[in-house]
Amino acid sequence: MRRRPAPAAHALAALAGQVGCPVLARLYATRGVSPAQLDYRPQHLLTPDGLHGIDTAVHTVSEVLRDAGRLLVVADYDADGATGCALAVRGLRALGASHVDYLVPSRFSTGYGLSVAVAEAALERRPDLVLTVDNGITSLDGIACLRTAGVPVVVTDHHLPGDRLPPATAIINPRLPGDGFASKHLAGVGVMFYLLLALRRRLREHGWFGAGRAEPNLGQLLDLVALGTVADVVPLDYNNRLLVAQGLARLNAGGGQPGLRALLDLPPGRAAVTATELGFRAGPRLNAAGRMDDMSLGIECLLCDDPATAADMAAALDALNRERRAVQAQMQEQAEADLADLPQPLPAALSLHAADWHPGVLGIVAARVRERCGRPVVALAPAGDGRWRGSARSVSGVHIRDALAQVAAWQPQLLDAFGGHAMAAGLTLAGEQHLPAFAAALADAVLAQTGGVAPDDALDSDGPLGIAELTLELAQRLQQAGPWGQGFPAPLFDDVFTVHETRVVGADHLRLRLSLPGGTPLNAIAWGAAPLRGQLATSVRVAYEPQVNSWRGMRELQLLVRGLSPA
Repeated sequence: MRRRPAPAAHALAALAGQVGCPVLARLYATRGVSPAQLDYRPQHLLTPDGLHGIDTAVHTVSEVLRDAGRLLVVADYDADGATGCALAVRGLRALGASHVDYLVPSRFSTGYGLSVAVAEAALERRPDLVLTVDNGITSLDGIACLRTAGVPVVVTDHHLPGDRLPPATAIINPRLPGDGFASKHLAGVGVMFYLLLALRRRLREHGWFGAGRAEPNLGQLLDLVALGTVADVVPLDYNNRLLVAQGLARLNAGGGQPGLRALLDLPPGRAAVTATELGFRAGPRLNAAGRMDDMSLGIECLLCDDPATAADMAAALDALNRERRAVQAQMQEQAEADLADLPQPLPAALSLHAADWHPGVLGIVAARVRERCGRPVVALAPAGDGRWRGSARSVSGVHIRDALAQVAAWQPQLLDAFGGHAMAAGLTLAGEQHLPAFAAALADAVLAQTGGVAPDDALDSDGPLGIAELTLELAQRLQQAGPWGQGFPAPLFDDVFTVHETRVVGADHLRLRLSLPGGTPLNAIAWGAAPLRGQLATSVRVAYEPQVNSWRGMRELQLLVRGLSPA
């Protein structure tokens, strides 16, 4: 466990008077937040103008839209792609498009992105224009297939481009070399939102609105942008925090799409929805469709305007998520057994595989192993054609997509395809015989990034809290102070506590009663930590988040335990 350095005095002083809470001022200062970045009003959002290719894209889409042409959205099968797809369909229809349809690839048959197979399926819909969301930047062959058939393609994506760009009519991606957009961390849904903003402006300039056609308020769709941004775990820089904060404000004011409210199980009038709830309630339920079945169910839920029908769809998605959890538990048990057979110290990166693993759950298993071992992890399963598909999850300081690129440069025969970004990536291994070589090459590629030192994914703590600071009121302030997430980490404190009681709850969770010296015992919960119960002494160092626990109409302070170690 590492403690973050104390903030500079001038930065702390600048924030202290503005936020009125010394703890919160310290948290903001250590995260490099300026006083101006605490203003989440929508007028502070970046404009679309810096995005390379935005003018060509807007011209292309607006021409088809005004000619009542057929628009087809091709989305990814994760939460970012699903929210981006629903955003595109709703937004284009609100802007006056007559014919908008969508197509989502299958994780199990076509695989990721606008492949040739997906392009051929798209041509059966007879589109006048194809727009991608959260994919397309590496879809060279599929986009070439569409262009050969005379169908223009506008790519909106946020994944890192390869050495060659696809032959699209326009590409919008803040990660393109030379792109002038100030935020490089938009999720796929965020890129699509900016296209819609620019498209609305162009249509307004052409006199499209009026005479019975109202100009839409695209801000009403920001709940979709918030969910996709949080679920895709992109860094929450100031612009992304603005997008998320505005989406949460819509939900907390009783707005938002009926399908998203159903995924969150929000009754009318319920307030205080947080980014955490988006990430841990709505995100997994939506992702379950693409992991276990077909993401079309998730997209239809987000497109549904009838609350009762949306609730039925959300219930079906919740059932798929429960099925996913059961499959995940079995796979994690196998992964734990495989970990026990690895040499110590562990390699710089871990590559785990099994012939019977479910391809839709690989990313989650990789993430869970990463959390336990503090190493980048790739989990792989057979793709059904002799090749193996894998999902990678990384740790701070290791750019996993770049590591895969290094593997491909060293040993081109290993990988048929790969793509992604710093913290997550996907890949296709050329064959089972390459599994050992890939594992060794990946570990070497990670070491090349870290200067030969194995990654250290220790928890970063904001230090201790005094007894007088550790209150329900502080937990409420911290909950409201976000949105917290990747790149803008939630507050995490640490201290030595006395353990008064431990008991196992649920399948493998640990409920504790802890106290600081001279303090009263507090309730704490450590998810998945039941195996540690027999190892705890009466005094332990705890890394924790103060949390508001609402139960049966009661609200109390609870510690969410992120780490336990000997005092």
